Amino acid sequence: MNREDFAILKQQVHGRNLVYLDNAATSQKPQQVVDAIVEAYQSWNSNIHRGVHHLSQVATMKHEEARKKVAAFIGAKSSDEIVFTKGTTDSLNALAFCLGECRMANGEGYIQEGDEIIVSGLEHHSNIVPWQMLCERKKAVLRHIPLQDDLSLNIEAFKGLLNEKTKLVSVAHVSNVLGTIQPVEEIIRLSHERGIPVCIDGAQSVPHMKVDVQVLDCDFLVFSGHKLYGPTGIGVLYGKREWLEKLPPHEGGGEMINHVRWEGTTYNELPYKFEAGTPNFVGSYALQKAIEYIESIGWEAIEAHERELTEYCEKQLKDVWCTVYSAGCKKAGVISFNMGTVHPFDVGTLLDQQGVAVRTGHHCAEPLIDEMGVPGTVRVSFGLYNDKEDVDRFIEALKKAQMMLM
Repeated sequence: MNREDFAILKQQVHGRNLVYLDNAATSQKPQQVVDAIVEAYQSWNSNIHRGVHHLSQVATMKHEEARKKVAAFIGAKSSDEIVFTKGTTDSLNALAFCLGECRMANGEGYIQEGDEIIVSGLEHHSNIVPWQMLCERKKAVLRHIPLQDDLSLNIEAFKGLLNEKTKLVSVAHVSNVLGTIQPVEEIIRLSHERGIPVCIDGAQSVPHMKVDVQVLDCDFLVFSGHKLYGPTGIGVLYGKREWLEKLPPHEGGGEMINHVRWEGTTYNELPYKFEAGTPNFVGSYALQKAIEYIESIGWEAIEAHERELTEYCEKQLKDVWCTVYSAGCKKAGVISFNMGTVHPFDVGTLLDQQGVAVRTGHHCAEPLIDEMGVPGTVRVSFGLYNDKEDVDRFIEALKKAQMMLM
C-alpha cells in the first residue's frame, strides 16, 4: 500500500505526524484522484449530453465510461442500473421518495397505509430517517430487527417480522459503529422467499470488500464515493432494472425528461430519468479513478491488510483498560471502544493533541448507541494506507490519555 500517493498524510498536526484513523467518516484521496479532478476542469470541462461541440462530447464520454466502470465494479448487469447521486444519504432519500410515489399496474400505490418497512437496530440515521419520513407520509409502519446481547442481529426475530404487509427491507452491510459484517445474504434470501425487495446500505462495505450485486441478489445498493477514496458529492444508487423501470423520478428539471409540453411531461429512459440537472461529471470521472486505484491493488490484498490491522489493534487494546465492542467478530476495519466512564469526546480530544485523528460520539446511529447504554464511543477505522505504525502511535497516544483521564 503506497502511502506516498496520499499527500495529506505527510502533514503534521499539533507538531506530530498525522495518524488518520477516521476512514469510516471519509477516506483520504490518492494523487490519481486529485489529478483527475484537475484534469477534468482544465482539459474538458463542459456540460454533458447536451452539446455537439468537442468538449461536451468528451465530457459526456468520460461520464458514461465512469458509469460503466461502476457497474462492472459492483457486478451490475448493465450501466443503466447505475444512478449517480450525491452520496449514500441522497440515494436512500431518493429511493424512499420513489417507492412512496410508485404505483403498481393496478394503479394502487406500492406503499399504503398500514404497510411495513424493516430496518435493523444497527442502522445509520441515513437508513432510518428517510423511511420514517416515508412512513409518516403514507401512514405506514417502520419496524426494526432487534439486537441480541452480543449486538448481532436477531435473525429469528427478523423472520417473525416478515409478513404480507412488508414492502421493503433496508439494512447496512457493515455497521458504521461496530464494523461488524451483517448476514445480508440470509436477510436477502429470507426476504425474497416472500417476494420482498431488499436495499443494502453499502457505505461501509463497498470501500473494504468485494461487493457483487448479482451474487448478493439485492434489489438496491447504495454507497458514497468519498468513503471509497473518491471525491465528495458523488454517490451511487444501484437498482435492478425491473425496479428502476417501475419507479417514478424524484426530481424534475432538465436531463430527466423526454418531452415537456404544457399538457404534461414524459420521462427519459434509464438511468437518466433519475438524474435531473447537470450531473457531477467531474465527480464520476474521479470516482472511476478511485476504483481503478483500488483495482490496481486488488481486493484480496486490501481485505487481508485491513483484517490484519484490525486484529492487531484489538490485540493491542487489551493492554489498555477499555471496553472494545464486538471484539473478535468479523469486521470491516472499524473498532469502537470506551475507556471506563471517561467521555469519548475527552479521549478523542487528547488523541487529536497527539496527532491521532479518530471519531467520537454516536456516529449518526443513536438508536444503537442507546441500546448499548453509553453516551457514545471512540471509533478507530482503517483505510488501505494505514499500517501497524499507525496502530502503535494510536496505542501510545491512548495510554498517555489514559494516564491523564483515569
